[in-house]
Amino acid sequence: MEHLWLYAILVFGIIVLPGMDMAFVLASTLASGRRAGFAAVFGMVVGGFAHTVMSALGIGILLKLFPSIFNAMLIAGCAYVMWIGVSILRSAGAMLKVEAISQRNLPQTFMRAVLTCLLNPKAYLFMFAVFPQFLRPDAGPLWPLWLQAFVLFLLGAISQIAVYGSVALAASRVRDWLGGSAQSQRNFARAVGALLIATACWTLWSGWV
Repeated sequence: MEHLWLYAILVFGIIVLPGMDMAFVLASTLASGRRAGFAAVFGMVVGGFAHTVMSALGIGILLKLFPSIFNAMLIAGCAYVMWIGVSILRSAGAMLKVEAISQRNLPQTFMRAVLTCLLNPKAYLFMFAVFPQFLRPDAGPLWPLWLQAFVLFLLGAISQIAVYGSVALAASRVRDWLGGSAQSQRNFARAVGALLIATACWTLWSGWV
């Protein structure tokens, strides 16, 4: 249990740091409302599950051994988020119609969230560096490795829902508050677009190998 608590603290600390995933949840909520925000949250959870599976299959080791793959994913992920930010800036006068986020389609928002999460190479390195340290091959037949990995995934999913869900709720309240002022919507849309672009640039600069 002490190992699980330590992992929970570590993964929460990673998730609570602002990054591309959090920025996407924020932008989705501001653009299309609370339901879109939570569609993005659960897309991130599914992406986290995929990270867990791929880490177990050794993708994290592959990215570590071949930095060029890491950099390619980093460029792709940052370019995708920057494209969303630019789209919001260009559509700043119509926040409720930002096609780059959801096109009024929750399944699309969900899939875009999964893609954003999967294009975040830092998550793979976290899974490579931290995840295996909490697996215990000698835990006995009652705790096979697949079950241990699933429990660790659940801890990460709980943190994702708590952190990103709070972001979605807060953003939905801001969106409701801005609903009556067209000028406020334009100004805030510009701020959100700039935030996404800045987040992508910072991620690219700080993560380049």
